[in-house]
Amino acid sequence: MIALAGALAIGLSLGLLGSGGSILTVPVLHYLIGQPEQASIGGSLLVVGAIAAAAALPYARARQVSWRRVLWFGMPGMAGAWAGASLAPWIPGIAQLGGFALVVLVASWRMLAGGVVGAASPAAAATPRPAAVVASGACVGLLSGTVGVGGGFLIVPALVLVAHVPMHQAVGTSLAVIAINALTGFAKYRGVLEEQGIDLDWSVLALVAGVGIAASFAGHRLGRKLPQATLRRLFGGVLAVLGIGIVADVAIRLL
Repeated sequence: MIALAGALAIGLSLGLLGSGGSILTVPVLHYLIGQPEQASIGGSLLVVGAIAAAAALPYARARQVSWRRVLWFGMPGMAGAWAGASLAPWIPGIAQLGGFALVVLVASWRMLAGGVVGAASPAAAATPRPAAVVASGACVGLLSGTVGVGGGFLIVPALVLVAHVPMHQAVGTSLAVIAINALTGFAKYRGVLEEQGIDLDWSVLALVAGVGIAASFAGHRLGRKLPQATLRRLFGGVLAVLGIGIVADVAIRLL
């Protein structure tokens, strides 16, 4: 039941904010379900990819996805995610978990500081720099494949400030990019896990993904009624507690 509650939170986060799902998925799989670090990271890529793809559908139907930016940002992200997953055999699981904790704390800081401000949207009229968009996409993809995060909390600001996507399209576009990055990273990561003799619990992953997809649709509906600034700050507080807890756990294991 606790794991199902976690799956609900994953889906709601992606549906409401277009980010945060993978930051919750790894702790759900590792701490609540008891999967090893690397299995949790690999499984999170599949779960988040599936939920993000489903969560992007309502935005696509409403024409709130910039498919051109998905290609510009997503294609380099796919290459970065593949490269990040390829590095996994040389990175200890505890180090990946520690890196994940740092990502959580950075995400918390960004959300508590206000995330992407609405004032950034006028920049949409400017012409994006292709090199900057490609570099941003590759860096987010690398992070996704290495520590198992979709990177939505980085993708949304990058889409607005670097790719100059209007704010009303940024969440839907972010979800499409997350789906591409996460599923590409999983495709590579699965082979890495098989080489190390680590099995994935497909029934658990399917259950978490299914509940998360249903919750993402509910999150999309709620997102049209609730103030985004309040939601981001609330979620940022949850991430701060989560990140500190993971840092403490990693520190205890290393002592």
